[in-house]
Amino acid sequence: MIALLAFVLASCGKPSATSRPQPTKTVDPCTLLTREEVEAVQKSKVTDTKSSERLDGAFRVAQCFYTTAEFNKSINVALMQNHPTNTKGRTAREFWRETFEEGGEKREKEGREEEEEGERTPPKKVDGLGDDARWAANRFGGILYVLKGDAFISISIGGTDSEEVKIDKCKALAEKVVPRM
Repeated sequence: MIALLAFVLASCGKPSATSRPQPTKTVDPCTLLTREEVEAVQKSKVTDTKSSERLDGAFRVAQCFYTTAEFNKSINVALMQNHPTNTKGRTAREFWRETFEEGGEKREKEGREEEEEGERTPPKKVDGLGDDARWAANRFGGILYVLKGDAFISISIGGTDSEEVKIDKCKALAEKVVPRM
């Protein structure tokens, strides 16, 4: 009995191996980038910022839309974190793993088949950002996803630049955002 009590007291306050990490702070998504940082990358004046937040099941999704004078150069930054009361649902990291890693071989094959049919390409791995990063092209531009810890961001970009330039621009913005997450 004394050994059991000593074990319980010793483990009080320590997270167990099965504890689910929770976000340590609620981040205003419009503080992840400054207007000046967006303007420097997009070469267009930011005329407005608008933040929004929603709870989506086990997740808190906060985003900021940076409207630029040339609207097609506007940027959207979204931050996906665990909902503060999420103790049983999957974590943002688990969602990432399911989306980008598990079964990735099958999705890549499906993506190549869709690409051949003119539909979409699978996300590309991007090195040097966060714990993992992926680029997903779309017909309007693209989205860079970056995982850090148990949260991830997406940076959406449009415009007429080449895909390579869009990736470089998103990487430049992500390098500012990731340390602020």
